[in-house]
Amino acid sequence: MKRATRRWFLAFLFILASGAVFAEDTLKLAIGQRGNWENAAPELGQKAGIFKKHGLSLELLYTQGAGETLQAVISGSVDVGIGVGTAGVLGAFAKGAPVRAIANSMTGADDLFWYVPATSPIKNLKDAGGKTIAYSTTGSSTNLAVLAFIRQFGVDAKPVATGSPSSTFTQTMSGQVDIGWSSPPFGVEALQQGRIRIVARESDVPAFRNQTVRLMITNTTTAEKRRDVLDRFVQACRETLEWMYSDPAALKAYAEWVAIPEPLAKDVRDQFFPKENLRLERLSGLEEAMADAVSLKFLPAPLTKQQQEELFKYYARGARQ
Repeated sequence: MKRATRRWFLAFLFILASGAVFAEDTLKLAIGQRGNWENAAPELGQKAGIFKKHGLSLELLYTQGAGETLQAVISGSVDVGIGVGTAGVLGAFAKGAPVRAIANSMTGADDLFWYVPATSPIKNLKDAGGKTIAYSTTGSSTNLAVLAFIRQFGVDAKPVATGSPSSTFTQTMSGQVDIGWSSPPFGVEALQQGRIRIVARESDVPAFRNQTVRLMITNTTTAEKRRDVLDRFVQACRETLEWMYSDPAALKAYAEWVAIPEPLAKDVRDQFFPKENLRLERLSGLEEAMADAVSLKFLPAPLTKQQQEELFKYYARGARQ
């Protein structure tokens, strides 16, 4: 009896230990713009088993834009936000919001573009006086870009929040808004078919070309209580990004996910999303970003050195290990 009891006890301990080894930590993510290559690592990496390898299970919520993503993180309804405009993060943090930056989502301005229907008389943003121009959600990088366009070109265009690229396309082609916005892959096929024309790119604002324009963020509770989980998340993102730029299987998976041909998927990756711009450790042009955020009224004043250290104290920890 004693031997049997001991065997059962050891078996029970083994089961508990096995459960501890194989248990996965769950992270809830809010991600702006479903199908965007920049934000595709959680979706593709989870399907490929990369996050599972790091002991993670992801619950993915897709939003209409960075403003919605930021609010979801602030409220604590999700643990991590992907693709959140840097200016929006700076402004929220300055107001006391419980947010912290954990990695780069996008540096540079190679992806976002603004367009009109092919039949539109608007040739460039100098023709946009009195016209409506789209951005996704308030506080997003598209919101900041539109305000920067208005300042740079000196036009009295009216910014309008239109949500996702698909909803924006519908509103633009139906005449509800004069100038739409998009991020590849959405809109690329319409460009190739000649149905729309590009009238501006985010890179038309010189200050954006080398700035980290979007961030991955978390709330302070997750940052303080689940640091190991966040580190493993960043490690898994880094591994997924390496795979996305090196393995044809990743392009195939992406093309199937967003329902586009593989050659178009490759064009989207190579032409609009240079690998260096998605490097998680990258943080460029922060001083310029703060200056832009102040001038465009996202931020009352530049963050102090102490505030910057607090906001970025967890930045890319997993990617540096």
